[in-house]
Amino acid sequence: MTDQIPAQYTGPRRILSGIQASGALHLGNYLGALKRFVEMQDQGEPCFLFVADMHAITVWQDPDKLTAQTREIAAAYLAAGLDPSKSVIFPQSAVPAHAELAWIFNCVARLGWLDRMTQFKEKSGKHKERSSVGLYTYPVLQAADILLYKATGVPVGEDQKQHLELTRDIAQKFNNDYGVPGFFPQPEPLIQGPGTRVMSLRDGSAKMSKSDPSDLSRINLTDDADMIATKIKKAKSDMDALPETVEGLEGRPEAKNLVAIYAALADTTREAVLAEFGGQGFGAFKPRLSELAVESMAPVTAEMRRLMADPAEIDKVLARGADQAREVAQPVIEEVKKIVGFWQA
Repeated sequence: MTDQIPAQYTGPRRILSGIQASGALHLGNYLGALKRFVEMQDQGEPCFLFVADMHAITVWQDPDKLTAQTREIAAAYLAAGLDPSKSVIFPQSAVPAHAELAWIFNCVARLGWLDRMTQFKEKSGKHKERSSVGLYTYPVLQAADILLYKATGVPVGEDQKQHLELTRDIAQKFNNDYGVPGFFPQPEPLIQGPGTRVMSLRDGSAKMSKSDPSDLSRINLTDDADMIATKIKKAKSDMDALPETVEGLEGRPEAKNLVAIYAALADTTREAVLAEFGGQGFGAFKPRLSELAVESMAPVTAEMRRLMADPAEIDKVLARGADQAREVAQPVIEEVKKIVGFWQA
């Protein structure tokens, strides 16, 4: 979209990501995001992990529920193993610079770039004129979320890679337009592991989603052991035995999904799962998957419930994280305003 190659960014490396504060979290969020966040935190790079409440209101949210959902996301971060002494955990809306930088980026990004964003087309459906302007421009806010902290790595699913490309284009155009080579980095997508994209238990071709009307389509992080076992037992599968090779999963989306879930929970590969279960039917595989899922998720569920019963503890973490995030963000937004030419006292 822009032709010049920017100077190399030489600032510190940082990882940033967030989860939208809308609806209950599920196994897909845990395997595709939370588990990865913990791994990255333990690798030593600074992690900024926010609750995306500003993104949530691009569609209507009940205000009281939004507050509760913000706390629930934070509880999930903590229950999954994120340590507030290692990672900055905060609500997006608690840092005003997100909105300030998003407006500046709205004036850098081009309409044609946003018109190509496939997720808006998917989310708005046939009646895009009824969608909020925020839903259309939220990839620009997403760019501001990332670049405000000069993040160099962003854990994303395959469906978010296009938005990260937009972020890179905005960073490059800003650097070029204002003659500040290397001011903003070119963040890289961090995509890894078999659990990156977890599919619905009712339809192996659709992503596991908080918005799916069927609760049987997902395993919620608050589900107890009996509910987890029930959902896996009822998960859609097929009549054939599991294949002995990964290639044999092609054309079998539900089998592919359940094998991938097992591999992600067990921290192994799909090849290893099929080496153990290849040739067996789902009658043998599902009970083992249920045992593994319950064993893996029970500690997370228990800690989430404990935290949600003590909102003051969650609020303390969020307040501390907001202070830390503002401390990093404020110098960046002040420098951006200076670069753009805004009046400053």
